[in-house]
Amino acid sequence: MALKRVVVTGLGALTPIGNNLKDFWSGLIAGKSGSAPVTYFDTEKFKTKFACELKGFDPLEFLDRKQQRKMDRFTQYGMVSTDEAIIDSGIDLEKIDKLRVGVIWGSGIGGLETFQNEVLNYAQGDGTPRYNPFFIPKMIADITPGYISIKYGFMGPNYTTVSACASSANAMVDALNYIRLGHCDVIVTGGSESGINISGMAGFNAMHALSTRNDSPETASRPFDATRDGFVLGEGSGTLVLEEYEHAKARGAKIYAEFLGGGLSSDAHHITAPHPEGDGVKAVIKNCLKDSKINITDVDLINTHGTSTPLGDIAELKAIDTVFGNHAEKININSTKSMTGHLLGAAGAIEAISTILSLKEGIVPPTINHTNVDENINPKLNLTLNKAQERSSLIGMSNTFGFGGHNACVLFKKFS
Repeated sequence: MALKRVVVTGLGALTPIGNNLKDFWSGLIAGKSGSAPVTYFDTEKFKTKFACELKGFDPLEFLDRKQQRKMDRFTQYGMVSTDEAIIDSGIDLEKIDKLRVGVIWGSGIGGLETFQNEVLNYAQGDGTPRYNPFFIPKMIADITPGYISIKYGFMGPNYTTVSACASSANAMVDALNYIRLGHCDVIVTGGSESGINISGMAGFNAMHALSTRNDSPETASRPFDATRDGFVLGEGSGTLVLEEYEHAKARGAKIYAEFLGGGLSSDAHHITAPHPEGDGVKAVIKNCLKDSKINITDVDLINTHGTSTPLGDIAELKAIDTVFGNHAEKININSTKSMTGHLLGAAGAIEAISTILSLKEGIVPPTINHTNVDENINPKLNLTLNKAQERSSLIGMSNTFGFGGHNACVLFKKFS
């Protein structure tokens, strides 16, 4: 059975450096940092006092007050980026077969803030469980694709993948395969996350996962730098409209890129730490290349997972060095988390969008905040440090990894 071709026809982004696709891309190219002191709650007693929050975002510009009250922030974010992506795709909702349109979404932690607030309210009460009737549907990680399908009437596959920070990349791989196998014409995919809250910050601090560079939050996310000390928590949402090529062609759709393939693997090593030699990363990259039916020398760009953690960055670059050999030095490698922070389950979607736009626009966003060379990293690698680099590229890869050893890799080809 010949697999169908899959293309990207719509994009939407809501991020700490831009509340729409255009502003997000401009922020990336300018090397803009989204990190600043936390405004959502009092961080006086927290080890980390900063994060990459959304700036100037008001959900009531997109949702009515009744809708807003029923949704956790991670769902609000997903609705906003999806609306932008569907408009961007130019799909006529009256003409498509909605039975063949699905929504496959990713979120690592879902409505953590809703859970936190309801439990705190109960603890401060008289012991009577006066919980909000929307507590459960606001909290569950699968609710965002449910709301998206209800709004647009999409009746195809509808679910959420949960694989920690690999969640939205996992969702994209599933979506790719549903279309390739002929089960759907269109799938809305991506991910959203809103982990900047008391529980999220305190939990990651307890694991010593977050940077504590409180004196300079704007430079705290510094992937590959020798002085990196942990990731910076981010929030937001990214949406991609994937479409079967002939379906897109028949309606004269604008096409951003072709989605060539995806790979999945497990570290099978540790719940949070990567394998020191990057064995799971090697496996997922090889799986992605095999699925895409391309050679290692075809890859021009890699948007790494690059979280700015001491162990993770080295393990990933070791794996890239091993898999790509001498060709690794010819690849533009970057980490856009240096600007957006780590969007957890939404990271894969946002970084895939960055990769796609790099191919389309012929420019690679920088890895900012790099000042100190790490002797454990191959100095011949082009890490696209501190300044965007122009490059006419054909094929780009994006890596995403999650606690539990979950690895996902996606690969796109410039469309012409």
